[in-house]
Amino acid sequence: MKLVFLGPPNAGKGTYSDRLIKKHNLKKISSGDLFREHIKNKTKLGIEVEKYTSSGQLVPDELTIEMLKKAIQGINDFVLDGFPRTINQAKELDKITKIDKVFNFTASDKILLDRASGRLICPKCNIIYHIRNIPPKLKGICDKDGEKLIQREDDKLEKAKERLKIYEKLTKPLINYYKKKGNLVTLNTEFPIDKIMKEIEEEL
Repeated sequence: MKLVFLGPPNAGKGTYSDRLIKKHNLKKISSGDLFREHIKNKTKLGIEVEKYTSSGQLVPDELTIEMLKKAIQGINDFVLDGFPRTINQAKELDKITKIDKVFNFTASDKILLDRASGRLICPKCNIIYHIRNIPPKLKGICDKDGEKLIQREDDKLEKAKERLKIYEKLTKPLINYYKKKGNLVTLNTEFPIDKIMKEIEEEL
């Protein structure tokens, strides 16, 4: 099972991929996680990537594709979260492997920006929380490993607004690309999580 999760920042891609991989034993491959891993380890790719992520810009295709090829090598069951983000990336992905289903997560700009401003993440295990919608059991602390939760720089309001603009310009055309292929499923994530998960399961 090879899946792609599309949608603007804070549409729920990470939340639903986390739940899906636990149930179906899939490998989650997130471009954002790959970027952060390379940045943290100060690899050559990571140094280049940080120049773009620190200013809220999309990472150039050639850097993203190089990381992805290494990440999916030899893996047959996975969820791609945050990749592809451009038509060029989608075409390159088609050359590497065949995608079974593409889920397009949507929500209003108001909801997306509210989610960004309240989102917290564990710097150790990358579990995502929200101060109102998905709060940790202990305020500001990860349920899994006790790490202090942080707000990512690109989740701050002005950065979040800029990311939405970039998505509309560069990434939204992917919806038509996959619609033409016939494997696109669009889901409105303003509904409860359990309802969305049921809809995902019905499509698999």
